[in-house]
Amino acid sequence: MASQPQPAVFLPFHRALIEEEEKRAVLEVLESGWLTTGPRAREFESSFAAYVGAKHAVAVNSCTAALHLALAALEIGEGDEVIVPTMTFAATGEVVLYCNARPVLVDCRPGSFHMDPRAVREAITPRTRAIIPVHYSGLPSDMSAIMEIARDHGLRVIEDAAHSLPAWYDGKMVGSMGDATCFSFYATKTLTTGEGGMVTTQDALLAERMRILSLHGISRHAWNRYSASGTWKYEITDAGYKYNLTDLQAALGLAQLAKCTSMRNSRARVAEQYALRLSGLAAFQLPTSDPLSTHAWHLYVIEINPGSLRIGRDRVIEELKLRGIGTSVHFMPLHLHPLYQKKLAYRAGQFPHAEQRFEGCLSLPIYPHMTEEEIETVVEALRDIARSFAA
Repeated sequence: MASQPQPAVFLPFHRALIEEEEKRAVLEVLESGWLTTGPRAREFESSFAAYVGAKHAVAVNSCTAALHLALAALEIGEGDEVIVPTMTFAATGEVVLYCNARPVLVDCRPGSFHMDPRAVREAITPRTRAIIPVHYSGLPSDMSAIMEIARDHGLRVIEDAAHSLPAWYDGKMVGSMGDATCFSFYATKTLTTGEGGMVTTQDALLAERMRILSLHGISRHAWNRYSASGTWKYEITDAGYKYNLTDLQAALGLAQLAKCTSMRNSRARVAEQYALRLSGLAAFQLPTSDPLSTHAWHLYVIEINPGSLRIGRDRVIEELKLRGIGTSVHFMPLHLHPLYQKKLAYRAGQFPHAEQRFEGCLSLPIYPHMTEEEIETVVEALRDIARSFAA
């Protein structure tokens, strides 16, 4: 079959929902004269903590920063090991390397994109200090099993919730369970500040330690030293980082937080329509649900059923692009990247379940204001590919 010409209008993988509320909020900050970390950032922290059911929240400039701060505040360092799923984005593993610790990779549970609790237990050694479960695509990991393992072995749990705002597990909101939970506000996330993140915790001392480390290790009230109520005097108590979130970003985040639940529900509507309209296609495996969990639907990930098409995943992506549809892949497992093979001696074939997931998966467009027409465009393209390239 000859490839069809690319349509004039391209349907992107994601579009952020930015409305008048966000524009007004950012303009108000610009007019206030306070652009960097200030009162809006503090308001965003307290509002976010209340939203997810955490006692404390620290706003930072990325989820990567949040993960690094959590590890640093827990004093994880050289010689320590942290268990990380191989099926994740670069940040989850590299923050362990920032601390001169070793990321110990584990495979997915069979038929799942989430870390296998049995593999976690088998990976524990006397050097293990923490586990970082990743709530892949917006569906929470098996937190009951992971928290039980952590209690049994005296380990810390740092949740990578970059995909999971808002999501629930067994009646608890993601952000209120582990020692620390790290969120992303990247451009494609349900709540965006362009770039940004948040780390939540129930531990006041851990929160204070992360807050100090987030701004050069400067004593706690450093952010307001240029205000009428502040003072120029400060002390550097530790070697910290430049991880603070600005008031410009926080204002955008506050406006987005006000409609976070409705944006999640709009994503769920798109997911429901995909499930309804794609269910009859034998070529594709659709996402599964968990009765204990409520999905955030950051991603809608389908898999190509082996032997169903004459073409592989990469060609399916190209065919969708020719039909004017943007997609992505989440993710190439960490152990397949040169860094992990050269530095840590991981190798292809070591984690077969993750490799199987990676080889057949692709993420479809999903965003809050996606129209019925756009959903049907994606569905009809997949139907056409399934017909044209049936094995």
